[in-house]
Amino acid sequence: MIEARHLRVLRTVAATGSFSAAARELGCTQPAVSQQMKALESSAGTPLIVRTGRETRLTEAGEVLVRHATGILAGLTAAEEEMAAIAGLRAGRVRLVSFPSGSSTLVPAALAALRAAHPGTRVSLVEAEPPASAALLRDGDCDVALAFRYGGSAGEWDDLVVRPLLVDRLVAVVPDGHRLAGAGTVRLGELADEPWIAGCPRCRGQLVDACEESGFTPRIDFATDDYPAVIGLVAAGLGVAMLPELALESVRPKGVRTLAVEPSVRREIVALTLPDLASVPAVAATLDQLVLAAAR
Repeated sequence: MIEARHLRVLRTVAATGSFSAAARELGCTQPAVSQQMKALESSAGTPLIVRTGRETRLTEAGEVLVRHATGILAGLTAAEEEMAAIAGLRAGRVRLVSFPSGSSTLVPAALAALRAAHPGTRVSLVEAEPPASAALLRDGDCDVALAFRYGGSAGEWDDLVVRPLLVDRLVAVVPDGHRLAGAGTVRLGELADEPWIAGCPRCRGQLVDACEESGFTPRIDFATDDYPAVIGLVAAGLGVAMLPELALESVRPKGVRTLAVEPSVRREIVALTLPDLASVPAVAATLDQLVLAAAR
């Protein structure tokens, strides 16, 4: 019989590339990892790993088992969480991943409300931008992913449960002394000759697409995922930027002006989970609180 604990070890060995690295990741000894792999190969009836010096590689059978392990472990996690929640959410665990501006705006209110309603539910948080956040969810490394997308990326989450949260408008950010600082609205074409400060890779791609639709290719002088850094660079007169309004809520925009953009650019913010996890009470409660936080 194949045991879940052996599958977790196999997946870690495959991800880290060696028994010793897997042992460090799992917080156990290398002999313990080796022993569990021998037990798993005995249950499978075929070799799963080939060791070459200090490195390991999967056999064809090992690759098949690792490919199925994520779904198996996600199903087991769902079963464990549902059973733990029978007593009314007095226990449970949710692993949440979010992009930075969501972490500083939507997540705190949602998790505070969740803790007040269900103090026994534990939530952990790590940060990742989409599409990496969705990949973490599909790989079984989180239970809920806060993510965003622009219009051109529809269909990328068809295999996931999608809870819409809000539509976030992007605005232009210019220095206080900029020639357009007093305007309430700006057409992107009016900024065609400006140097630009761009954000995360997905936002950077959207900036290029929006500018090209307005007839020009932006000259990107700086790129950073750090929103305070974007504001600092703009305030210093080093360029202009286009940021989501949600991101501006998490920083103090000193020395800059924000302008509405025409044509309008927006992103959809959602919470994602796996179909097998959507009915887990702790996960469902987290999704509900994220929806309420977005509505507020």
